[in-house]
Amino acid sequence: MIRFFGPLRARGRLRMPLAAAAALVVVAATGCSSGNVGWRYGAAPSSAPPARASGTAGGAVLTLRHTALGTILTTGRGLTVYAFEADHGTTSACTGACAAAWPPVTISGARITVADGAGALAGQITRPGGARQLTYAGHPLYTFAGDASPGATNGQGSQAFGARWDVLTAVGQEVTGG
Repeated sequence: MIRFFGPLRARGRLRMPLAAAAALVVVAATGCSSGNVGWRYGAAPSSAPPARASGTAGGAVLTLRHTALGTILTTGRGLTVYAFEADHGTTSACTGACAAAWPPVTISGARITVADGAGALAGQITRPGGARQLTYAGHPLYTFAGDASPGATNGQGSQAFGARWDVLTAVGQEVTGG
């Protein structure tokens, strides 16, 4: 190990700080890459709380939003919701690190409102630990930690945690393009 650092010391004391600065630039550049590449293959920050569909009195609101992908389902706050192909029926297969990167859309009250959508397609399941997660057309719903603003669809088509993630249309079909 001493031999490795020998050339850095032999050429001057500034080489070590320059090497450290170069390493920081590389780390910073990779963390700022565009798109969702960084989220596709690794876990999102573990501090991401479950997404709550905004509503009143503990109820949930789902809305429709017009995007380049077509008219898609979002939370009341405008965050895009996704379906996970690894889910079996209304059983969620996304827990732990998966749920940190793809927070389940949870509900605390009994009322679910679907603005401009098919309210009969909305439902809920109970997750491990007792939280209630919204479903739509039988799909458990999730948001994506990489969607920083309402209407963002950075998670669309991602392959993560063993399966594909897709946004949902107003009739509950997965959008497979994009």
